[in-house]
Amino acid sequence: MKKQRVVVVGGGTGQATMLRGLKNIDEIELTAIVTVADDGGSTGRLRRSFNIPAMGDLRNVMIAMAESESLLADLMSYRFENTNEISSELSGHNLGNLILTALTQTSGSFMEALTKVSNVLNIKGDILPSTSQVITLFAEMEDGTIVRGESNIPKLRNRIRNVFYEEEVRATRQALEAIANADYILYGIGSLYTSILPNLIIKEIGEAIRNSKAIKIYFCNAMTQPGETAGYCMEEHVQAIFDHGDNPVDIVVFADDSIPTEVLDRYEDTDAQRVTMRDGEHPYIVVSTDMLRFDGGLVRHDSGKIKQVMEYLLRSEAMSCLLPPM
Repeated sequence: MKKQRVVVVGGGTGQATMLRGLKNIDEIELTAIVTVADDGGSTGRLRRSFNIPAMGDLRNVMIAMAESESLLADLMSYRFENTNEISSELSGHNLGNLILTALTQTSGSFMEALTKVSNVLNIKGDILPSTSQVITLFAEMEDGTIVRGESNIPKLRNRIRNVFYEEEVRATRQALEAIANADYILYGIGSLYTSILPNLIIKEIGEAIRNSKAIKIYFCNAMTQPGETAGYCMEEHVQAIFDHGDNPVDIVVFADDSIPTEVLDRYEDTDAQRVTMRDGEHPYIVVSTDMLRFDGGLVRHDSGKIKQVMEYLLRSEAMSCLLPPM
């Protein structure tokens, strides 16, 4: 049986959570397309010092897609911290980021560095940056304020009108090829404006997705995010994807788990609420299902449940009407 080619577009811990489950589906060939717009923390310091694309989200995805949680995978996540009063230049840096930076310097190629680490970790699939450029994300707020830098956008706690790049951003050839050959394209899970849309607003990627005959599936966030999607319902999440370049959505996967009251109360204290479904009818298929777990009072998507949802979609007769004729 021919394996289905699944491309997951996003970034951050949400995308890594999805991939940790999807990598265990035998019927698919998996590719992750990852944003490199991050400019905060260790990633931001290294990109400013060495003029290389942000690798933090790529590192998280590598660990998630590794065949096993090996010692090396654990070391890739290790973060240096000060253990005394003396400040260290290594403080705050992630070992995986330093390894990727060193390999980029020695090989002369960011893509070559990703390939080498992927081979060592025995990655189950392909990991591709959406661009190999050093890029800066901007946001225009509804009051006209312009915010520069991915890490600064959520801090303003204003309502976002759109995100954009000032410079022309070219997609990687490999990412465009993966989209062109995909049977399914998945958006999410993750920060809408700073993890998912930074990929989709790259003109070539948006065009490739619109031209693709793949089924486009959005895994919607379960909770709103202060500074990005405060007060958003499910439909507004989808509308933002469409507004940033007419990106098509055929299916929305929506978490309808029962969330404990004490957990919701905790999120209310941080100005975050559960994402609700507002309308009864939609121009896309909505699949409502259990997808969550609750660790330490936090709402998290469950990798195993995401795997089950995708297996259902792959085998569902309802999907046959969306597939192009053979």
